[in-house]
Amino acid sequence: MFDFIFKRTTAQTQATPNAPGAAETGAAASAAADSTSRRDEQAQRAAALAGDEAGAVALILQSEFAGVRLAAAEHVQSQAALEQVLAAMRNTDRRVAKLMQGRLDAIRYQQAELKKAEACLDQAQRLLKEEKLTPNQVAELDRQWAITSAVPAVAEPYAAARAALGARLEAQVALQRTIIDAMAVVRQLPDAGLPADQAEQTLARHAADLADYQQAPEHAALPRHLLSDYNQAIEQARTALSAAARQATAAAATPATPAPAAGVASAAGATAAPAGAADAGATAPAATDAATDPAGNAGTDTSAPAAPPAKKERPPKPQQSKEVEKKFLETLEAMEAALEQGSLHAAAEHDKWLKDHKIRLSQQQTDHLNHVRAQLKRLADWARWSGNVSREELVKAVEELPAQGLSMSELAQKVGSMRERWKELDAVSGHAPKGLWEKFDAACTAAYAPAAAHFKHLAEERHANAAKAQALIDETLAMAEAAAGGADLKNVAAAVQRLRQVWGRLGAIDRKEKRKLDQAFDKALAHMQAPLSEQRKIEAAKREELIAEAEQLQPADRHTLDKLRRLQERWQELAKALPLERKIEQALWQRFRSVCDAIFAKRKETAHAADHERKAHLHAREDICKTLETATFSGEDKAQLAAIAQTLRDAQSAWNGAGVVPRAAEARINERYQAAVASVQAQADAIKRRAGAAQANALRDKLRLVQALEQSIAGHGEQLDADAWQARWTALPPLGGDYDKALQGRFAAGVTALEAGREAYAKQLEANRTKLLDEVLRLEIVAGVDSGAEFARERLKMQVEVLQSSLKSGQKPLSATAAYLQLCAMPALADDRTVSRIEQLLRRIGGSERA
Repeated sequence: MFDFIFKRTTAQTQATPNAPGAAETGAAASAAADSTSRRDEQAQRAAALAGDEAGAVALILQSEFAGVRLAAAEHVQSQAALEQVLAAMRNTDRRVAKLMQGRLDAIRYQQAELKKAEACLDQAQRLLKEEKLTPNQVAELDRQWAITSAVPAVAEPYAAARAALGARLEAQVALQRTIIDAMAVVRQLPDAGLPADQAEQTLARHAADLADYQQAPEHAALPRHLLSDYNQAIEQARTALSAAARQATAAAATPATPAPAAGVASAAGATAAPAGAADAGATAPAATDAATDPAGNAGTDTSAPAAPPAKKERPPKPQQSKEVEKKFLETLEAMEAALEQGSLHAAAEHDKWLKDHKIRLSQQQTDHLNHVRAQLKRLADWARWSGNVSREELVKAVEELPAQGLSMSELAQKVGSMRERWKELDAVSGHAPKGLWEKFDAACTAAYAPAAAHFKHLAEERHANAAKAQALIDETLAMAEAAAGGADLKNVAAAVQRLRQVWGRLGAIDRKEKRKLDQAFDKALAHMQAPLSEQRKIEAAKREELIAEAEQLQPADRHTLDKLRRLQERWQELAKALPLERKIEQALWQRFRSVCDAIFAKRKETAHAADHERKAHLHAREDICKTLETATFSGEDKAQLAAIAQTLRDAQSAWNGAGVVPRAAEARINERYQAAVASVQAQADAIKRRAGAAQANALRDKLRLVQALEQSIAGHGEQLDADAWQARWTALPPLGGDYDKALQGRFAAGVTALEAGREAYAKQLEANRTKLLDEVLRLEIVAGVDSGAEFARERLKMQVEVLQSSLKSGQKPLSATAAYLQLCAMPALADDRTVSRIEQLLRRIGGSERA
């Protein structure tokens, strides 16, 4: 167990140089000392660089120590110096080359990010100069900036430009909101009940504001027809106010005494009032003309002379009113049909058109319109209530999305479908409450956050891969220029293979950029391989010449083998100088090898006679192997072992007497002979193992009987008299040897204790329990048997104690046989676990002791 300690001591003793050999190693020690001094001096130079990049590059290029080069490489930061060191250390120092490549990749990535940031800044400045700015352009700009790493040099001007864009968008919203509010005020102006002068002033002010709106900086971004609708609203209000003014003038100028004229005026006023309420621009002018007759005669009929001026001033107006009235009634019917079909959105659109186009209605038509609008309101209320219920369910469904563990694509699709469903509810059920919409939007944003981060990460990866691809193309172009300038073509060939492998391992790239980058890489690689292809043609011609020379060799010439060997060496030199394309290289090599094999085959034909003799020796050795393979042995174990030993001696003598066999079959016949000898030896080993197993079984049975006797003495187990125990012992087969003596003495002591001194012997058995456990653990350590997890701590402690005691005393531990004998001779009580551990140890006796 402790042999490794003595082996180490012996190895150290043998490694100590003798006095005569010490002088021979003096030169090596001196060289090692010189190397150490150079390393220390260069290490001090590397430590004193302090950011001196030029000195660091010079030290890396001239130092032969990898540690010094790596320490100096920490001070190289600029791109030019990094490329210089990378080109020099690519095939010399892998760690330095990897460090340089990583820093170059970081610099190129920063440059690519800077270009992207500058492109975003240019886009923002272009948008600022454009006359019409739309929110989707700014949103696209924000998306491009979001996938760009932060560049401090560009971030500040971009933030200023983005703030200016946001101010323009806010100005657009404010202008649009101002025009919409002003339009609402203008439309309500005829019904506001203001005095005529104040109403005219208000309308004039809004008309003046229209010119300002048309000259506003952001007027180009306004929705279509907004300014035209505002202008139309002003004209309609002006017409309505003019009609109201003419009606008021006519009412003031008409005398109150003539009853007929007053009746006509009252009728006209009564007719004009609802017309002004319904559509001031359509019917009010006719009533005003009828009321303001130029003659001013109260006793005549004013309706006759009032008609001709109306026809002369606006002839198309009555026909247009009829068309509007027809369209109004058709829209009302369509609105009623939409309500019957439950199409709330279509009905609301029809109602909006009806509100924008007012006509004079009869009482029955007014009641019908009010009834239809009541149905629309009731249906809208139901739709709004059901829509809010559906929206709450939609919010709950969105809040449950994060717990479903969906993939990123499924999560994005789910959130998108939820938002589309919300829009559909807005179209069907009207707009949702602000609080509910904010809750839904926050839930969608929270649910989509992992997918947004995932897609952003994928976009960044694709962008980074594109940057790596562009860097690889730039590196290829640089190598192509170096190859054109006369670089080592072998390095160029290795670089081509490496670049192809690196390009194949690039990750995903956007489809639009992938094709362009592939074309650029293929073009750069073709440019790089142009001088290499020409040189490979020359090298292929040289290999053809070697094949022609090999074909002209004569197999019978005594110098043929030397010439052929020189040709092979020249082939290897050419292959190392510049390897060809794999297919071409393999084809030429196969042709050259075929010529060489043909020469060797013809030379082998001359050595056939010597081969015949070797084959005879081979047959003799095969007979020896066959004899060993078919050998069988019978009889007692000792006789079989003796026969096996004699057979092996005879076979070894005959094998040594046989001559040389063919070289091709030498390894095979030797392997067969060793296998046959191993087979015969295995039979002997099996006989030994059977004898050992029988001995172990006999030892186990007797030990169990002794342990049962001791358990009986201690008051456990069967209680038999001494004769009964003696009869059991006699019935067991004899064991023989020292183990039988040890167990016989232990058994005799137990039988004696049955007759006298039983209590004292039982105390001794109990006292030896702990000692027995320690001895079992010690033997398990020596035999390399697992003691179980419960004895792990005690086993480690005992190993340390045994090691310390052996080192202090210098004595070797007991042999395995003496330790097993001591265990068998020790009277002690043992539980079932200890008994099983002892039997496991004793099973080793059949193998170790016999061996």
